[in-house]
Amino acid sequence: MAKRPFTAARKLKITYAVLGTAVAAAALGPQAAHAETASAATQHGSTVSSNANNPADRAAQRTRAEESKIQVTADQVLSVARSQLGITENSAGGGTPYQRWYADSQRAAETIARDGGTPAGYLNAPWCAMFVSWVGEKTGARPQIGWDAWTVAHAKWFKANDRFGTLAKPGSVVFFAWNGSKDLDSINHVGFVVKDNQNGTISTIEGNTGNGKVEERVRPKSQVVGYGYPEYAT
Repeated sequence: MAKRPFTAARKLKITYAVLGTAVAAAALGPQAAHAETASAATQHGSTVSSNANNPADRAAQRTRAEESKIQVTADQVLSVARSQLGITENSAGGGTPYQRWYADSQRAAETIARDGGTPAGYLNAPWCAMFVSWVGEKTGARPQIGWDAWTVAHAKWFKANDRFGTLAKPGSVVFFAWNGSKDLDSINHVGFVVKDNQNGTISTIEGNTGNGKVEERVRPKSQVVGYGYPEYAT
């Protein structure tokens, strides 16, 4: 599910509030540990503040937008997510390919620096966000889907990049709060939207749901905090 796996969560919420959205945007950048905040943010299509009247700044923004584009469609992402249906965690809450991949990834080192803990801590940690991140990695859509083990940080990354909203779209990343809150800090869970059923519900593919499986679900929109929008190829 969406619990943050390490104990530094509350401190970091305060840090994000103090430092602003640039840090939140950089949080999912693949070079976050090796680059300045602005450079890391642009790895995932962030819009970095600049002088709109400066031709060099405008050219740099166009270059960043081009670098973040992907040749992956929403259907391709959903196909890979659907191929994982039935994958189940073990009795300790681990054993999935998503947890193993994340624990070995560069991103784990970055989120450990942010949250504390060790790589081994991810092996039995709640894995809904790791599943979404893994699908992005396997499809080549990570620059648009992002990667994190904490759903709140993941949602804030979409928000900081002006790609967060309230309209369900196929392939969008959906963030849930079971208490019906619309506050990003209340997010409990994450998955992919398959479709809007036009009856107050959405169909989804989610990891770490039910009894710790990848499953297709139908969810009421009343539990949705919002949607992150990867910019897929058409």
